[in-house]
Amino acid sequence: MDLAVIIVNWNVRELLRRCLASVEASARASRLAATIVVVDNASSDGSVAMVAAEFPAVRLIASERNLGFTAGNNLGLRTLSAYPEDEQPRYILFLNPDAEVVGDALGTMARYLDAHPAVGIVGPQLRYPDGTVQPSRRRFPTLATAFVESTPLQRRWPRCGVLRRYYMADGPDDAEQEVDWLVGACLMARREVLAQVGGFDEGFFMYSEELDWCRRVKAAGWRIVYLPAAQVMHHEGKSSEQVIPARHIHFQASKVRYFRKYYGPLAAETLRFFLLATYAWEWGEEGLKWLLGHKRSLRAERLRAYGQVLCSRLRSPR
Repeated sequence: MDLAVIIVNWNVRELLRRCLASVEASARASRLAATIVVVDNASSDGSVAMVAAEFPAVRLIASERNLGFTAGNNLGLRTLSAYPEDEQPRYILFLNPDAEVVGDALGTMARYLDAHPAVGIVGPQLRYPDGTVQPSRRRFPTLATAFVESTPLQRRWPRCGVLRRYYMADGPDDAEQEVDWLVGACLMARREVLAQVGGFDEGFFMYSEELDWCRRVKAAGWRIVYLPAAQVMHHEGKSSEQVIPARHIHFQASKVRYFRKYYGPLAAETLRFFLLATYAWEWGEEGLKWLLGHKRSLRAERLRAYGQVLCSRLRSPR
């Protein structure tokens, strides 16, 4: 087998349908022998029935509970490991269900790995549905990055040097290049990489898991490459946007966990205190605007969301 594609789905049936159709079309165009594994995280929107009815060749795993993105992908990996050795894929693609493969992108990435044995992971150029480039290249974050990215500081200082460096905004997004890590919407890896470093760290329910995984892959001596010759359209965040408070909690809690893992408990707890302080400040701002009668329904919604974040203490639930 050339390629196995693992897709973890939660309540995005229509996007999943388009994703699967694009994968099958790209595999045919690329003449790749491919298998697709869909892990459904207890969707309630008919995703399981749709896959079973419309994509009978897909290996469907219907979980009775939401395992999260990391554990869902690892379940897909364990399913593949049960295949006989002569059916094991050379490459494994982790693909979000809100992504659509464009043209021969699967073949382009597979051929690149064929030609570059030192490269362990390759990722395509991601594009928004309107065709604009979605930034997906990253350098490893510093502690300064953590205090700016996705906090009120980023909204007030969006073009600061810390973020430009982190997002690799100092280089072209249409050139092949080696990177520290790539956004996990679409990542193709060698089977040898997974055999050496393992799958995703399930301590991350979702978010930061691909950052941690790429860091381990780089530490093991493999290169990671951004390949804009392959393109994938990414609708971005269509599962997580259904539960906004949980998205905030998982994103920031995963950030704290990452910095504990690589920078130690003092850095992590300092970051946690700072992040909670920013949510407390924003909760206060929204409360004042609500009292003044400004867009009260919106303010009430934000107050509930920020209140849930504060109550979580940024400890990701599983």
